[in-house]
Amino acid sequence: MARVQLERIFKRFSTSEQSVSGAVESVNGANGAKSADPPEGMNLALMPKANAIVLRGVDLTVEDGEFLVLVGSSGCGKSTLLRSIAGLETVTSGTIAIGDRVVNDLPPKARNIAMVFQSYALYPHLTVYDNLAFGLRRTRGWSREDSPTSAEPESPWWEQVLVGVTRSLPAALRYQSARETAIDRRVRQVAKTLQIDTLLDRLPKQLSGGQKQRVALGRAMARNPDVFLMDEPLSNLDAKLRAETRAQIVSLQRQLGITTIYVTHDQTEAMTMGDRIAIINDGQIVQLGQPMELYRRPVNRFVAAFIGSPPMNFLAVRLKSPTTIVRSELPAEINPSSSPTQPFQFTLPEAWATVLAPYRDRELLLGLRPETLSLGVPAPKNLHGTIVTLETLGSDTYVTIAIAPESASVDPLATPTLRLTARLSADTPLALNQSIWLAIDPLAIHLFDAATGIALFAAA
Repeated sequence: MARVQLERIFKRFSTSEQSVSGAVESVNGANGAKSADPPEGMNLALMPKANAIVLRGVDLTVEDGEFLVLVGSSGCGKSTLLRSIAGLETVTSGTIAIGDRVVNDLPPKARNIAMVFQSYALYPHLTVYDNLAFGLRRTRGWSREDSPTSAEPESPWWEQVLVGVTRSLPAALRYQSARETAIDRRVRQVAKTLQIDTLLDRLPKQLSGGQKQRVALGRAMARNPDVFLMDEPLSNLDAKLRAETRAQIVSLQRQLGITTIYVTHDQTEAMTMGDRIAIINDGQIVQLGQPMELYRRPVNRFVAAFIGSPPMNFLAVRLKSPTTIVRSELPAEINPSSSPTQPFQFTLPEAWATVLAPYRDRELLLGLRPETLSLGVPAPKNLHGTIVTLETLGSDTYVTIAIAPESASVDPLATPTLRLTARLSADTPLALNQSIWLAIDPLAIHLFDAATGIALFAAA
């Protein structure tokens, strides 16, 4: 176990046009082609552009034994950050420390980390047992602290040859060195923990997706590393298996107490797995905190929209008095028609008066989580709309409404209008095209500066 500390990490890709051309020529040459065009399957648009900055001054400390989740949309830099910690990418500047060592100049094998990739990366010709043992057999000079058993001296070369030559023979005929005995004990211990001890003689092609993922986890666990690095390891699993494996990974991490950094784009995984979550956008950490802290007090609109399922609704409003907001004219990208909208006026709790004082007659964004909306009665403080989609999940129903225009002659379904999603009880009788009113919980609203997206918070 170890503490991981990142200080001012920058990563810049400086691929030039010449190197891109060189890459094309290299691939074509390997394929025996003479064309200067990129080969089929090679997308130059996805190659790093010249001077593209993907990490921008990242500062992060992961405590010993902590489970930290890096979450963000595709291309935000989270996997690059993880690969930089692993040593698979070289940072442009900054310091990476694992434990009491600065590891910037150390190769991946010297950092004592174990990485689980999005693909299982199992050796197809090796059994589950040999896949689990592979890393241990490649590790030289186990120390007493790192070894699962007492320290063993390095095996002489002839002993290693005997072990390799007899490995495919029946168990009774194999040569078992002291080192191989320690490896066997460790492999079987890990396999039992992951409940794959009955699969040790199978090849990867004989395993299900969930079993393959557990073997990949076991291969990382077997090395007893200081840090686990996991790069979207569950993305290839179906929903049910993903939920089961998610709980198993968390349980194992708690049991082993090994510092873990987990990358995902799925905010549900982030909320259910991490002790803390770091939300990354455009190569920067925009907020770091515990899951419920990010859910209840997002620092800006990006975080508010990213955390929560379904995502937060946003409504353009204007502050007309110290605590009264009204609908403002919607921006063109939200309501291209600029048609009249249903009158709306909502009085905020008095705790908002002080923080909103500078915003009199200015634009704000009102953030409403779907689960804080409920069926209401006709009133200016409620939102009136027409149901355009219904998603019945059994315990809940997700309802999307189109906010009705002020004029009754305008069809809300034919006119582009603002849409809001509400999470309602499944027992509520609802139907498509039904007109409903939604009530807002005044204690669960969020307000954001319309220009900057920065969150505003009511006085405690």
